[in-house]
Amino acid sequence: MSSLSQHTPTHRMPPFRASGDANAQDSAQKWKVLCVCLCFLILCALDLLTGDGLNLPSEVILWKLRLPRMLTAAVAGAALSLSGAQMQAIFRNPLADPHLMGVSGGAGLGAAIAAWTVTGVSAWAGGLTMVSAAFAGALLTGFFIVAVAARTQSTTTLLLVGVMLGFVLSALSSILQYAAGEESLKLFYSWMAGSFSGVSYTGLVFMTVMLLAGLALALSQMKALDLILFGDTFAAFSGAPLRSLRFRVMLGCALMTGAVTAFCGPLGFVGIAAPHLVRRLTGTSAHKTVLPGSMLAGACLALAGDILSHIGPTPLPVGSTLALIGIPLILALLWRNRL
Repeated sequence: MSSLSQHTPTHRMPPFRASGDANAQDSAQKWKVLCVCLCFLILCALDLLTGDGLNLPSEVILWKLRLPRMLTAAVAGAALSLSGAQMQAIFRNPLADPHLMGVSGGAGLGAAIAAWTVTGVSAWAGGLTMVSAAFAGALLTGFFIVAVAARTQSTTTLLLVGVMLGFVLSALSSILQYAAGEESLKLFYSWMAGSFSGVSYTGLVFMTVMLLAGLALALSQMKALDLILFGDTFAAFSGAPLRSLRFRVMLGCALMTGAVTAFCGPLGFVGIAAPHLVRRLTGTSAHKTVLPGSMLAGACLALAGDILSHIGPTPLPVGSTLALIGIPLILALLWRNRL
């Protein structure tokens, strides 16, 4: 009898309260999702009412100015945050953001070349030329990083290449600015400051297509992104295709970040803060939750930055308002997590 008791399995059924705790956690998660969705809808409505203070816009202003501005902010915030969540997973760095690839530097160089070469044209033609040149520069830089990602196994090498390339491109942009004309230089600095205004519905559709392409690439790599959080060695032994993962992530991030940077300027902090905010609210790093949550949180942050930009009598640069929102949020998250 004693011998039998020694070999009898000692596994116990989980207590009934564990199921209750799980249900309570699921219920809390649902309430958090509902609250974030409600916050998103409220920010969308406020953004439509914001412009030289809070006011009801006329039909023309609503459809031609404020609605495309609001949609641009939501799409841009979602794209940058989706890119940031993947970059933080790939590099396992809590401060990684989409601009680590040097894409913003490439876009800046393209815009600087446009400012240097284009003179004596209308503001509309100059703006279109600058957006086209910025996207071309961002795309070429992104494809270079994608090619490096397809050839190297080292995440550190990829990170160093992206950072150094960004510094070189920024230096070239600074050199070209000295040779640009006064009007072109004003247009360049206006682009550098960042704005969600002035994006047409055609540009908005283009940004949305790039976002959907990046989202499709991200969803195809969710399991591999979860595995790489434990390190390259663990991910490789678990069957994750590291080169393919880096290639797809970099390609998607290049497309999304390049489109947003070309139309809205180099916008920071959204791609860093939103994924951390989602992980903090949900208590998980699983990318089936982090990726869609980051898109929603990033859209909320971008909308808040746009509202703050247009709440006063004089519009402020969105890059500055996003910094005012993003930096305290990042510091608070770092302090809470002791990073």
